[in-house]
Amino acid sequence: MHRREFVSLSLGAALSRPLAARAQQSQQTRIIGVLANGLEADAETKTRLAAFRKALDDLGWSPGTNLRVETRYGIDDDVLLKGARELDGLAPDVVLAIAPPGVMAMLKVTRTTPIIFAAVTDPVGMGIVQSLAHPGRNATGFLTSEFGFSAKWLQLLKEVAPNVRRVAVVIDPDNRTGAPQFAAIQTMASSIGIEEVTPLELGDTGSLEQKITDFARAGDAGLIALRISKVIAERKSIIALAASNRLPAVYPLHIFAVDGGLLAYGPNVVDQFRQAASYVDRVLKGAKPADLPVQAPTSYEFTINLKTAKSLGLTVPPAMLARADEVIE
Repeated sequence: MHRREFVSLSLGAALSRPLAARAQQSQQTRIIGVLANGLEADAETKTRLAAFRKALDDLGWSPGTNLRVETRYGIDDDVLLKGARELDGLAPDVVLAIAPPGVMAMLKVTRTTPIIFAAVTDPVGMGIVQSLAHPGRNATGFLTSEFGFSAKWLQLLKEVAPNVRRVAVVIDPDNRTGAPQFAAIQTMASSIGIEEVTPLELGDTGSLEQKITDFARAGDAGLIALRISKVIAERKSIIALAASNRLPAVYPLHIFAVDGGLLAYGPNVVDQFRQAASYVDRVLKGAKPADLPVQAPTSYEFTINLKTAKSLGLTVPPAMLARADEVIE
């Protein structure tokens, strides 16, 4: 072999090694953990996670190519904690944690693994981040909305059912984000002619059924369901109880109206899961959660179920219909 040919081949081989190494690194399988505060069979949970995975795929992260996604589901704290431990044992590159119970479960098992959260209301108050602008720890993500937003549900209830004077609010006493939402509703009440705001604790279905029936019996009553995990999980039972007791009701998320609820107003949570994928992408590329600011919702959804309104004998004002993003007939 001539010297010139030998040098050329040697140089080509030397140059190809870094390229090969970079190609191998780019195809390295990364592990994403997902701790879902919800049930695997739940339609809303499926929709949210499908949006997250689709957004990841659009960003170039595909299962079977360069990505492995491990998902654990749960409603109860002990189940979520078990799932968090299982995910942590897989040494994931980053974890998507859904809702406050999911985030708190992950933080109990790791303070180093990057965590991106979605559907969380008060990350500062819960000690998840130091501030919204500068999270400062191993978690950051996306807010559902601030607590004062809850008063809007009461305003909508009074607008669609002007005769309502008494309002029952379905709460979960074990969920700390429910108290500020209830307080915002209570503070607004007297200014719009609501004389009574009563919390109804979410226990077993039979217990809640009796509470709602007793409350509705006195008349001039309406219902609000808070934006908390167990209420979302039990939404079909709550919607059915409101219907059977002929209570006009306002709910916190679009899925409630799809399932038969009268009115729903809240952030577009599915869009947050698409955005969460962008934060996961940035972490996989080297960003730290401590440096990524917590982001507020960028879009809200107002949904009216006209079929339910008619069954309750309510005429939805034209102004409300004009404001709705979706009307279900």
